[in-house]
Amino acid sequence: MASNAIDQTRRMLSLVTYLRERPGAHVTDVARAFGITEDELISDLDVLPLCGTSFRGGDLLDIDTDGDRIWWHNADDVAAPLRLAADEATALLVAARAVSTLPGLRESDRQALVRATAKLETAAGDNAGASARLSVTFESEGGVFADVDRAISERRRLWLRYYSPARDELTEREVDPIRLFAVGHTYMEGWCYLSEARRTFRLDRVAEIRILDEASSPPEVELRDLSEGLVQPAAEDPEVVIEVGPGGRWVAEYYPHDSADELPDGGLRITLRTPDPTSLRRLALRLGGDGHIVSPADLADSARAAAREALAAYDRQPDGSYDRQEQGR
Repeated sequence: MASNAIDQTRRMLSLVTYLRERPGAHVTDVARAFGITEDELISDLDVLPLCGTSFRGGDLLDIDTDGDRIWWHNADDVAAPLRLAADEATALLVAARAVSTLPGLRESDRQALVRATAKLETAAGDNAGASARLSVTFESEGGVFADVDRAISERRRLWLRYYSPARDELTEREVDPIRLFAVGHTYMEGWCYLSEARRTFRLDRVAEIRILDEASSPPEVELRDLSEGLVQPAAEDPEVVIEVGPGGRWVAEYYPHDSADELPDGGLRITLRTPDPTSLRRLALRLGGDGHIVSPADLADSARAAAREALAAYDRQPDGSYDRQEQGR
């Protein structure tokens, strides 16, 4: 399975705790414990000395290895409790209280956040007072969330006008809602009668919503495990190959993929799967000169056509004509 920057960050956070509890741990044992090769572990160890609570020398992780064992020389110093300044404590408390009110947040996560906020208030002492006078409210999805939540509890069907960015159009749909959840944004999962399939709708893309009198009766479906994220490509999904230059390497960090092979110019050849390949046309336009779709051929042609249309739109004059200089090219 391909490793990306997010995987490496998660691993290194766990690695810090692991090494603190095991002074002089053997490289082979640590690599085996984390399910990685010794070369991958050494690569992580090369990055860790650049990390710490600040960029003052004594606050960085002093970790090295002789190729056999790993030593952390300043574990006690770096692991000392972090002291927050008044503005840092205020920012954290305001953000924590705001997030705890987000619709779609799992109750277990909400309770964990409330407990963490209470501990932070105690630790901040007098500095916590200012945060109590500040608040952040999320309102953009509130009305839609309330209607979906009510439709689920009353088992009623919904009518939506929904914006689909992949097709750049508004569609009208009737949906039997199944559940609400949050993964970055707040979503509704439901049975869509327009598509005659289970679909996921982002609440901030719902232009209009009505609760219908008709009873909701979605088919029995197995709920997906979303702990690994919203986008989880399946083996039967169409395969797409994208080549990116050095400026487009970020694609491998943000998109789940099957492989990411190095190219001679410092770029990557990325193979991924998606149930809706046409949604990647927007990615191709965003990449511009930093990348292009290789296959399937029809998707590559579609992306090139979309790019030509976008360029033509810039050449048009307000009256719909084209710049004569551009026409002569």
